[in-house]
Amino acid sequence: MNGSPLTLWEHAQSQGVSRRDFIRYCSWLAAAAGIEASSVGQVIHAMEKKPRLPVVWMHFQECTCCSESFIRSSHPVVSDIVLDKISLDYTETLMAASGFQAEKSLHDTMKKYKGEYLMCVEGSIPTGDDGVYCCIGGKSAIDIVREVAADAKAIIAWGNCATHGCVQAAKPNPTTATPVHKIISGKPIINVPGCPPIAEVMAGTIVHLLAFDRIPQLDGLGRPKAFYSRRIHDTCYRRPNYDAGLFVESFDDENARRGYCLYKMGCRGPVTYNACAIMKWNNGVSYPIQSGHGCIGCSEKDFWDNGPFYQHLASFPGFGIETTADDIGVAVGAATAVGIAAHAISTNIKKGKLINAEIASSEEKENTSKKGGA
Repeated sequence: MNGSPLTLWEHAQSQGVSRRDFIRYCSWLAAAAGIEASSVGQVIHAMEKKPRLPVVWMHFQECTCCSESFIRSSHPVVSDIVLDKISLDYTETLMAASGFQAEKSLHDTMKKYKGEYLMCVEGSIPTGDDGVYCCIGGKSAIDIVREVAADAKAIIAWGNCATHGCVQAAKPNPTTATPVHKIISGKPIINVPGCPPIAEVMAGTIVHLLAFDRIPQLDGLGRPKAFYSRRIHDTCYRRPNYDAGLFVESFDDENARRGYCLYKMGCRGPVTYNACAIMKWNNGVSYPIQSGHGCIGCSEKDFWDNGPFYQHLASFPGFGIETTADDIGVAVGAATAVGIAAHAISTNIKKGKLINAEIASSEEKENTSKKGGA
């Protein structure tokens, strides 16, 4: 932390990254963050000129799956660029320091970069019994959150634990597990839910802050619209089977082998907003639905308490074909029968008109021929 911090480009050069690869990385990150092509130059300029962003990454009630997702991304942008380019000054999971040295690193960053550092929170914060259920360095999680958030530039809540409380907040919530936004106010907070979130979604969120010095556009639940504006149902490759009334009835039936829709098996895709079906996991290889398991809605509020994972919703807000899974097959079948009948009638009418026109034309030619002969 001594001297002027390196810019992102300078640090990339020190790691042997070529200019070509650096621009490619910047372009990929811009696309991943939902930034339009005309603004890619701004992203490149920001990553060339701006110093690394000081980051303190807090861990509370969680399983560390968000960190695991982030560092295990197979895309080199995350492992070689973003993780190296941000100045990860404090994180209990990844830092080498421990004890007093670790706490000193945290407070040095907070003091030196007052109002400039990014605070990332992984895990819910227990508020029950004065916060005794999660303590670090002799302080409760709730006291730490308030202290660190006071001078943070912005806060990112990673995963469903930090954004909604997750399983710790499930009924009866014995520790009174609480999400970040219910404890901290007056600070920009970005919710990046999921259990865990997709690594590239996490990277894209940070890049938006780096490039534009502001938080991305958020939806009503504080999530980046670039990644959480569409339902998994709308972008799922099994959606045509849903519309056709073709459903898996049990995980070992023939319909499952044919890749039919998993809605009747409890899939929450129709009520879950996330980028899983578009970005996928493991460098775009697959995502739960593609692997044969229905979506459990892990990016939504209270998903642990929203009924059994393998019990389908009786209905959900929608329109047109989206009525209920119990009736949809019958409805589609009836609609198909009506459609076939309508098509047949329409076809016969058209054929009748063509035949009549042909007869009239033949009669006219015949009459003209007779007149000419006379």
